[in-house]
Amino acid sequence: MATTQFLRTYQAASDSEPSDYEEAAEKEEEEEARKVKSGIRQLRLFGPEECAKIEARIEDVVSRAEKGLYKEHTVDRAPLRNKYFFGEGYTYGAQLQRRGPGQERLYPRGEVDAIPEWVHDLVIRRLVEHRVIPEGFVNSAVINDYQPGGCIVSHVDPIHIFERPIVSVSFFSDSALCFGCKFQFKPIRVSEPVLFLPVRRGSVTVLSGYAADEITHCIRPQDIKERRAVIILRKTRLDAPRLETKSLSSSVLTAGYTSDRLSGSNRDQILKPKRSHRKADPDAAHRPRILEMDKEENRRSVLLPKHRRRSNFSSENYWRRSYEYTEDYDEEEEDGSPARKLTSPWKGSGWLRYEWSKTEARVALGRVWCHPRFPE
Repeated sequence: MATTQFLRTYQAASDSEPSDYEEAAEKEEEEEARKVKSGIRQLRLFGPEECAKIEARIEDVVSRAEKGLYKEHTVDRAPLRNKYFFGEGYTYGAQLQRRGPGQERLYPRGEVDAIPEWVHDLVIRRLVEHRVIPEGFVNSAVINDYQPGGCIVSHVDPIHIFERPIVSVSFFSDSALCFGCKFQFKPIRVSEPVLFLPVRRGSVTVLSGYAADEITHCIRPQDIKERRAVIILRKTRLDAPRLETKSLSSSVLTAGYTSDRLSGSNRDQILKPKRSHRKADPDAAHRPRILEMDKEENRRSVLLPKHRRRSNFSSENYWRRSYEYTEDYDEEEEDGSPARKLTSPWKGSGWLRYEWSKTEARVALGRVWCHPRFPE
């Protein structure tokens, strides 16, 4: 009883009085969030009617891609997310044998289709008129088309490939851009962002400075609740590395490759195969996704002090996981601790109550009391 009272007193103190370390960490996060905000500019330039016109054009791009009317490197498909490169395209991620920042390369000129005229007329011109970008700035346009539950992992737009600023315009639905997240996979998990930035349909987001160069940005699966498309407008650097042939240039060849070996099928083996061209299942988003972050949210609500618990939940499935987490427990005991129903190997089903103290839990041992219905 004394141990239990001590633990309750310690928990109450930890809930009300954050440590110096926690206060310093919170101040550091606030300072980094301030730096990120300093490099972000948002404008609402496109109304519902203008959005509808542009969205119809995006649908036309999707239709033409499905009919195979674009060049090979214009279209890059992935589950729940398709990319369409115009003007300039580049290799990235799993497409290269040597992966990591700085390994990206522009495709040879002409390997992707030109920027459609409607992008110039309906989007770029409006940005120039409002002095978001100068005339002639854009030579690369990418359309990212996300299905519900789609995402793009944390990244920095290649600094050696693209000038700043980075301009994006959102369509079809509202979403969010997150900064400073870390992704883990199998199952997918996303850490808390340094900054959560709502992105509305028809809004323009401009990234420069710290937000573009010093911290990663991403789109989390739980933030894509409906179909969403974004047009990303950028300018490539004059000195950006480029593949001069359909295979990798000599500057990015692995050790041991020489020019005489780049013949026949060897040219195609250096680049990894392109991603699957299968279409994403549009019904997948309507099936419950069990994310590890939902389980983690329940653990946080039990283990963390009150001042560190989040008031909003990390996933739209939280209510489902919360229910599953609590349904294993019955009513509370007299002292407020939950009673877990277990199956006794020696006497059918019964009730056992576990009470733990920190000094006794080093090897996961505790004192166990049997319910009165069981003999000692």
